[in-house]
Amino acid sequence: MSDADPVPSRSDGIFERLRAAADEQDAHEAAAADAAAEHSDGEAVTPPADEAEAAPAPAPPAPRPVQMPDDARLEVGGLPGRDALPDLPEGPAPERDAPAQRRDAAGNALPRIMAVANQKGGVGKTTTTVNLAAALAEAGYRTLVVDLDPQGNASTGLGINIRDLQLSMYDVIIHEAPIDDTIEATAMKNLFVAPSSLDLAGAEIELVPAFSRELRLRHALQSVADDYDYMLIDCPPSLGLLTVNGLAAAAEVLVPIQCEYYALEGLGQLLRNVSLVQRNLNQSLVVSTFVCVMYDARTKLADQVVTEVRDHFGDKVCRIVIPRTVRLSEAPSYGQPILAFDPRSRGAIAYRELAREVSGGPLETTDTA
Repeated sequence: MSDADPVPSRSDGIFERLRAAADEQDAHEAAAADAAAEHSDGEAVTPPADEAEAAPAPAPPAPRPVQMPDDARLEVGGLPGRDALPDLPEGPAPERDAPAQRRDAAGNALPRIMAVANQKGGVGKTTTTVNLAAALAEAGYRTLVVDLDPQGNASTGLGINIRDLQLSMYDVIIHEAPIDDTIEATAMKNLFVAPSSLDLAGAEIELVPAFSRELRLRHALQSVADDYDYMLIDCPPSLGLLTVNGLAAAAEVLVPIQCEYYALEGLGQLLRNVSLVQRNLNQSLVVSTFVCVMYDARTKLADQVVTEVRDHFGDKVCRIVIPRTVRLSEAPSYGQPILAFDPRSRGAIAYRELAREVSGGPLETTDTA
């Protein structure tokens, strides 16, 4: 640094330029004030461009309040420390006043397509699907069971040997075969089944690159909708593409809830998935029915679970509870629903009552004589 250009002299020069710029700005503002005084007759004065550019920016929006997640842990009197049960996803109520040629005893338009879903295994989905379908068929409703579970338990429980099938739900989902070609009659009048097969276990991987993969089942059921009054879809115990197909094809979801502590743990995730399907694939989907199954009157826990489910979901919970009985467990080994295996057992009586709650009662036939 040279002596001819010391630091103090350069600083003085900078401050001199700043003062000159400030004086120029003051003169500019004074001129603008004089112009405003001359136009005091009410005309609007356009501010200078410099002032317009210097206008303060709008204040940023206030931050959104922090919301607790749906699964925040709460202390519940009956079952302390368990995750809070989530609210049901909002959806349209079943159309009772819509014009329809067929209705059940409760006034619901037919056909009714119900997905029996719960991602937890061993909670009675297949048992409920098979025996509710049999009770509806006994009441006079033409009922179709759609077996989407690769294990094929709903099919074998209705007397179908899944190893000897030429076509199954695998061909419907993957190769888009007509579902009417896969439907088999059962030993009960009015009861039919679209059977599953072991090949369905690999269907979710094969569906990954498929076009419109979530709507394969919906398109298949549209061709036979007028042939049946009730269609019950037995979904697999997962939240994969097969279950999404079942939810996208259905209008209602029936959720069996085992009367035990662990059965409530995964309920929140199921309802969140139902909400996702509702928003993106099937706006008419609604969770219409909860059924408490495997009820053991000897335990207090069963009563606590039933009470809490009723308190949270209200009228959507069926009044009848399905008891845990040996006869219900034995019936599938004979390839029969409980209504055919032991019509007078407690399980058969309970499922008849459940069918009455779901449908409103036996189908009213009108004579056209």
